[in-house]
Amino acid sequence: MDVSGAGGWDEAPWKKLCAEELEKQYTPSKWTVRLGAEETLKTFSQIGSQATSKARATRRSQLHVPYGDGKGDKIDIYFPDVASEAWPFLVFVHGGYWQYGSKDESAFMVNPLTAQGVAVVVVAYDIAPKGTLDQMVDQVARSTVFVQKRYPCNEGIYLCGHSAGAHLAAMMLLTNWTKHGVTPNLRGFLLISGIYDLEPIVSTSVNAPLHMTLEGARRNSPQWHLEAAPVKPADPACPVLVIVGQHDSPEFHRQSREFYQRHASSHFPAQTLCTRGWKASFEELHDVDHFEIIWNLTQEDDVLNQVEPWPFPLVAAIHSGQHGPFSPIEFEEGSF
Repeated sequence: MDVSGAGGWDEAPWKKLCAEELEKQYTPSKWTVRLGAEETLKTFSQIGSQATSKARATRRSQLHVPYGDGKGDKIDIYFPDVASEAWPFLVFVHGGYWQYGSKDESAFMVNPLTAQGVAVVVVAYDIAPKGTLDQMVDQVARSTVFVQKRYPCNEGIYLCGHSAGAHLAAMMLLTNWTKHGVTPNLRGFLLISGIYDLEPIVSTSVNAPLHMTLEGARRNSPQWHLEAAPVKPADPACPVLVIVGQHDSPEFHRQSREFYQRHASSHFPAQTLCTRGWKASFEELHDVDHFEIIWNLTQEDDVLNQVEPWPFPLVAAIHSGQHGPFSPIEFEEGSF
């Protein structure tokens, strides 16, 4: 598909790749370093399923809670032991290239975080081919609104997504909450190994079940619509943490870095988190691939779950309930 003359994006780095290389760049399983592609995918599914079974067996929960009228409009809610309705909530959006995965195998971080006083919500949405990207974005927005309405005394809602889920979570930066009748108490975003410009996907096999047009890809690319987000968020201290694994592909690295910060040019406007007033940080996590970065969340001592000595600002904010500036534990690029 020739999109070389589209909107001044003709010098995008990915357009210099041949079709075979582009396909490889957007196939995360081809970049694993410890296990082969097939074994990695199998292990990822097993760990997610085991973590979810353990969470459902050991944590207080409400499962398959409807947040809308659609069959796929469901969330699982996992609670800390302490009785309250004023917990901080981490809302997790699973990945799977918008066509795989489910909430029923995505409770990776539930046990470590609920043990630290954080309620965890795992969101289901209609994956392709049943669901379209527009529908998925709407579902994540509605699920977030549902949590706010159900728990209005929450101590903050923290949106977290992995891969395609990071894309869907990032789209919430652009959401017009007034049409939903409530503005969620958003206190942080954790975007893990995400894709923020969907145009490259149109030219890969990933797009086969998505049937995504070039116009649809652009409409759902948060990279290109940050001007629609508030110049500053409702909470100026609200952190947006953009994370990528060391062994993610170069294109995944580029996507994350450019969403975090990119200098403007004649071809690329400076529509980045940093230029739009968000308290954004970027981090490459050492020696993990696209899948390990999430399945490691089952471990209490994983860097993204650690609270003491609070090296990770989002988890520190969730645990402490403090929503002011993070200067005492400033997030430094390359620190992990």
